[in-house]
Amino acid sequence: MGFMKCGQSGGMDAFFRGELDFRNGWRARERMRLVVAWVIGLALMALALSGAEPERAGSPYFAVKGAERGVDALPLKSTDVQAVLVGPIAEVRVTQVYANEGGVPLEARYVFPGSTRAAVHAMTMTVGGRRIDAVIKEKGEARKTYEKAKSEGRTAALLEAARSNVFEMNVGNILPGDVVTVELRYSEMISPEEGRYEWVFPTVVGPRYAGTAKSEEGRVKRENGSGGTEAGSQVPEGGGQASEDGRLAGARRYVGAGEEPVFTLEVEIVTGVPVREVTCGTHKVETRTEGGRTRVVLPVTEDAQMNRDCILRYRLAGDAIAGGLMVDEWKGEKYFMLTLQPPARVTPAFVPPRDFVFVVDVSGSMHGFPLETAKKLMSELLMSLREADSFNVLLFSGGSRVLSGEPVAATPENIAAALAMLGRQQGGGSTELLPALKEALELPKRAGVSRSVVVVTDGYVMVEAEAYALVREKLSEANLFSFGIGSSVNRELIERLARAGRAEAAVIEGEARVVEEAAKFRAMIESPVLTQVRTEFVDFATREVFPQVQPDVLAARPLVVIGKFSGEAASDGAGGKIVVKGFSGGGVWEGKVDVGGAVDLRGSGVLAQLWARERLEQLRDLHAVGDEPVKRKEEIVALGLKYNLLTPYTSFVAVDTVVRKAAGDDAQKVDQTVALPEGMSAGEGVPTTPEPGTVTLMVMAALVVAWGVWRERKRVRGRSRDNAGHGGSM
Repeated sequence: MGFMKCGQSGGMDAFFRGELDFRNGWRARERMRLVVAWVIGLALMALALSGAEPERAGSPYFAVKGAERGVDALPLKSTDVQAVLVGPIAEVRVTQVYANEGGVPLEARYVFPGSTRAAVHAMTMTVGGRRIDAVIKEKGEARKTYEKAKSEGRTAALLEAARSNVFEMNVGNILPGDVVTVELRYSEMISPEEGRYEWVFPTVVGPRYAGTAKSEEGRVKRENGSGGTEAGSQVPEGGGQASEDGRLAGARRYVGAGEEPVFTLEVEIVTGVPVREVTCGTHKVETRTEGGRTRVVLPVTEDAQMNRDCILRYRLAGDAIAGGLMVDEWKGEKYFMLTLQPPARVTPAFVPPRDFVFVVDVSGSMHGFPLETAKKLMSELLMSLREADSFNVLLFSGGSRVLSGEPVAATPENIAAALAMLGRQQGGGSTELLPALKEALELPKRAGVSRSVVVVTDGYVMVEAEAYALVREKLSEANLFSFGIGSSVNRELIERLARAGRAEAAVIEGEARVVEEAAKFRAMIESPVLTQVRTEFVDFATREVFPQVQPDVLAARPLVVIGKFSGEAASDGAGGKIVVKGFSGGGVWEGKVDVGGAVDLRGSGVLAQLWARERLEQLRDLHAVGDEPVKRKEEIVALGLKYNLLTPYTSFVAVDTVVRKAAGDDAQKVDQTVALPEGMSAGEGVPTTPEPGTVTLMVMAALVVAWGVWRERKRVRGRSRDNAGHGGSM
């Protein structure tokens, strides 16, 4: 018995030791599972929240980056805009006043938007009573000049083109108590449409999203007209980040209550006939007429904010068009610009059917007002289709979804399905435009009909050149129309897409313009104003004329031809003619202009600057499609230096002659407030809200973590019951 007791005791000990080892091993395994669950959950959350870092929007501002982040040491005091509109030309002067109210010298960066058509030809700065005129230099040389002057203790300014319509100026050595006045001058062409002129002063640099090559690899989820789905995977988020330029990152803080700068604007319209129907849907303006001049003034009110573009529209009495031929002479060369009114639109008796692909941005930056406006626009566009037409709809953000794998007939049922698909969107995720465009341009096409691609977006991306090249390469026989939606859209992208697609661009800043723009689009599709346009010069020697090939005139706007010439013009002895020919709905059309009756602008240089701007656009387009990029860059540099023109490769630099600060004494760097574009809520960047795939990852992460917690609690409860059972047996 003793042996048995001893053996039994040893067996029980071994049993309990084994049980203990089992429980310890089980407990260790459970803990390991819990750790793994938490790690997986956290990893999924990190993956969901990563991918695209938002960049905030920026109004014109001095952003002084560095040590004391958030210090408001250089507030923008005021912005004053003076514009003179004479016929098809606008001369604009922008004056911004800042003050260093801190106690240490500052180095500032000034970022501001510009018109996509602006020829920036002069910049001056006044600091400490000194007026500094900038000179144009090659970009690298200008940067070295600025850095050298700054290190020597001189006040210096450097103006660069961060993007085509986003400029950046660095200002070094601004002393305490200084008031800094920055003056910028530019010229641009304005052209009426349907008899109405439009002039835009941009105030907000909207955020930009830069996608990555990864997003090009994804496939697309398809949704057919009946609501069924075809298996597929969404385009991955990529790892793109929102940034206009590496140097612009981090300089973002929103203007608070009472921090808004004073914004004033005065536009003078000079015409030979009375001006009527002056409107500004973005700001409250006052209009007064004095003789042959009409002044439009933006008074200092709460409405005068720089969180949205200022858009001025007007008509001339009788819907007259300020046009004709103008000539100029500058630095030994002669320039001309022709503005010619096309024939009236004639709707033909038979309108052939067409195929449409609508590409709609539903990303985070479109959340709210822009997306709701886009939905209304799409409703108008789709409802205007005829049953003989066919269409497809592609929605994009970080991923893409199409209505159908094939074009569908424009029946009420298919239109309802498309609107229902769009209606479910709330706006979220990044803005992967390039993969969406590529997918749209490769969608199957209906045989025997012409195709039009329609892009609807706010344009908050950084791929203007890439998109242009893609459309030029892939579009073939189709047209591409672009609609910009919002108070401060990326007009550079909207206009370049349409130019690449040989069609038209439109910006809709409010719901009130949706019906009007949809009707104009339908009219352009059904009855182009003029096709197969060609220009002939009779006894008028010209060269380097733009556009080199006239596109079809889809909208009711004047034809514009600009170039160089030799010989005489604007005189009785000039007997040459310019003849424009084409086909309208009424048959063959021809317009003639006598060279001898030209308006002489000799000595102003304005036509030279506008010609140089057109040449710059041509070179940028060639550069974008990879046409001898090194040669094109050299040509752009030469163009900028000759015409005193700000370009991607030439910059303005100004250096004071007086040393105002000890050499090597670094200036303080802080961040300055910026404005948030109207229609975007605080906290929104690009993207503003998670993509559906991101939401899925976050839900999965939460479920995994919850599962781990549940398993741990279950184990603890089970162990408690076991302990209670053992306690009861004892």
